[in-house]
Amino acid sequence: LEQLAESGGGPVQAGGSLRLSCVSSRDFDDRTCMGWLRQDPGKGRDGVAFIRINSGERNYGGVTQGRFTISRDNSNNTVYLQMSRLKPEDTSMYYCVRFQSGSATSNCAAAMSVLERVGKGLGEWGRGTQITVSS
Repeated sequence: LEQLAESGGGPVQAGGSLRLSCVSSRDFDDRTCMGWLRQDPGKGRDGVAFIRINSGERNYGGVTQGRFTISRDNSNNTVYLQMSRLKPEDTSMYYCVRFQSGSATSNCAAAMSVLERVGKGLGEWGRGTQITVSS
């Protein structure tokens, strides 16, 4: 059973930075898309960022506005989300998500879009890490 362990969340002042980490208990493979979505109770989901593990191709949601960078360490089955210039509206629960695409070349941006709509019924989700940005 896949387990995704997130870390790095917490309180931060507006304008500050945080780095989230997510370690997968299962090795990455060529069909793996890894990324982050965020959601608050009773609200919709936002796609934040996804990365295709084999190529390193990155896709970002509109909420990032050029402030976040996703990266991966394949040897340690880990993805990172470097967040800078944080704003109060970034306050949310951030979830690490693993999605196995249909092929080694499938678009992870499409996966992020589907995950935004479907939520936890698709892919594998971590428990989430809370980020709270104060003004």
